[in-house]
Amino acid sequence: MLFYDSPNPAPNPRRVRIFAAEKGIELSSKEVSIPKREQKAPEYVAKNPRGQTPILELDDGTVIAESVAIMRYLEAEQPDPPLFGTTEREIAEIEMWNRRVEMILMPAIAAVWVHTHPFTAALPGRNVEWGESNRPRVVEGMRFFDGSLEGREYLAGSAFSAADILLLTTVDFAKFIGLEMPSECANLLRWHERVSARPSASA
Repeated sequence: MLFYDSPNPAPNPRRVRIFAAEKGIELSSKEVSIPKREQKAPEYVAKNPRGQTPILELDDGTVIAESVAIMRYLEAEQPDPPLFGTTEREIAEIEMWNRRVEMILMPAIAAVWVHTHPFTAALPGRNVEWGESNRPRVVEGMRFFDGSLEGREYLAGSAFSAADILLLTTVDFAKFIGLEMPSECANLLRWHERVSARPSASA
């Protein structure tokens, strides 16, 4: 297998790196530079028409795109430790929280990133007003997860899971673009300190 990776602050490749580190899986990787637009090169787009990282190319040439799909593949290949749950309830709850991270928090952060950040200034179709209007949505999203973490050690319950990986990489990317966790979000801040202390978080 060959993992086409992009370094921090890109959040989606980092999801897979953390997941693999938790599993003890060593992925052979090839770096794809987003600032150099290498993900838009014809040879890369031939592998992933969306022109985004990461992808995982299997030995038979099959290409798996989308970070959670890659994580699912690695989970199926090496089930232990389980990060997508084992019981019906665990699997459903982790999937629910994964979806909530991607639907509640990521779109607003992405809008601020694409439409307001200096690094994306050259992108076509930027709408600064739209980007700025999403800043309150980011705060609302972080408050939602703060409330959700009340009385919980981890997002989907008592065990670290893929849902924690998605939320960690999302709030860390938000911080990179200047969107800090609100100081009153004590549950979220405590959770962030806990999961950031895991060795895998440095992947």
